[in-house]
Amino acid sequence: MSDLSQLKIASLKSKVSAQEWAARVDLAACYRLIAHYGMSDMVYNHVSAGFVIHSAVHKGRPDVGCVIHNHSIAGMAISALDCGLLPITQTAMYFDGVGMHEYESVAIDLDEQARLVRDLGTRKAMILRNHGLLAVGASVSEAFTNLFWLERACQAQLAAMACNAKLHFPSREVIEKTNHLYRPETRRRWGPLEWPALLRLLDRRDPSFRE
Repeated sequence: MSDLSQLKIASLKSKVSAQEWAARVDLAACYRLIAHYGMSDMVYNHVSAGFVIHSAVHKGRPDVGCVIHNHSIAGMAISALDCGLLPITQTAMYFDGVGMHEYESVAIDLDEQARLVRDLGTRKAMILRNHGLLAVGASVSEAFTNLFWLERACQAQLAAMACNAKLHFPSREVIEKTNHLYRPETRRRWGPLEWPALLRLLDRRDPSFRE
């Protein structure tokens, strides 16, 4: 039996443009970061890779360069709650009005694509009911950062609900103001500032993602 730990995959670095190689490195880094932050689902992690969900978003949203869908524990838990994601933390307010897509069984039906695009709309993220999370961005870095904060918002809500105490909701005015202050047209996009730091983290741990 072959030792998969010794599996070597030939590098494409010399066969693609510098721009494509940089995108491939970012994609590899994204997979490592999803594992590092405990958002992986064994080998079933989908970063612009699945067909039905990802290709639908890429075709329906020309502004999107990366689509990430995952099955994190916190994401699946929130997706199974009738209340969905609540605006009880500053991070959750960033996702106020997050898209919601009803579960239609395993995503293999091409007819579902139109509904996925419809439910995402122009948003940066969506909760797939009874399934998991989905985040998008113009770049890998933006999509990952959106996923990271969505995951944190889900974790914080579950922690608060576990206290079995009354949740405090800010006023609708404050929620909308906070959401507005996080929008790309109001502030910088997520990703450009955070991504170099995240790559340094990976470089210190294992720089082989660059190969």
